Amino acid sequence: MEALFISTGVVALAEIGDKTQLLAFILAARYKRPWPIILAIFIATLVNHGLAGAIGAWVPALLDPEVLRWVLGISFLAMAIWILIPDKIDDAEATRTRFGVFGTTLVTFFLAEMGDKTQIATVALAAQYQEFGFVVVLGTTLGMMLANAPAVLFGERIARRLPIQLVHRIAAGIFAVLGVLALLGGTQSLGF
Repeated sequence: MEALFISTGVVALAEIGDKTQLLAFILAARYKRPWPIILAIFIATLVNHGLAGAIGAWVPALLDPEVLRWVLGISFLAMAIWILIPDKIDDAEATRTRFGVFGTTLVTFFLAEMGDKTQIATVALAAQYQEFGFVVVLGTTLGMMLANAPAVLFGERIARRLPIQLVHRIAAGIFAVLGVLALLGGTQSLGF
């Protein structure tokens, strides 16, 4: 359950104000058809994070456990810093209409998520919780949906009231703690 809760929580927090959430706002405002957008976001995220989870599960087989611990610790600390840098999105990313609302959202969201903070976090979390890779992918996908479905459904009303900088600081703090724990030998050494 730890893998599910941590992956859901950190990705939901990291996604707030992220470029893919901004893309969800733009798509919702442009097309005004929330359900095909939400379904496309779910499928794009599941496939994208599934690939990221597979890479995260594969990385530990390539690295010595001590090297992996350092890579994960530094990766989590880098994610903590990266989350504090605001994202911007180009309106052109959301203007492709050749594939309809669903297809446009699916392709655009999948591509926007490539190399994004939440995708990199999925790789790192899957490497951290090796035996629970599927649970991590489920959690990160759930975290994305927790952040993006309300963005599509309620858009600007949420954005105006949400203290995005505070949310980013909390997410950065969680990643920093995960990084320190990894560098100290993992959560197992602390009794978690």
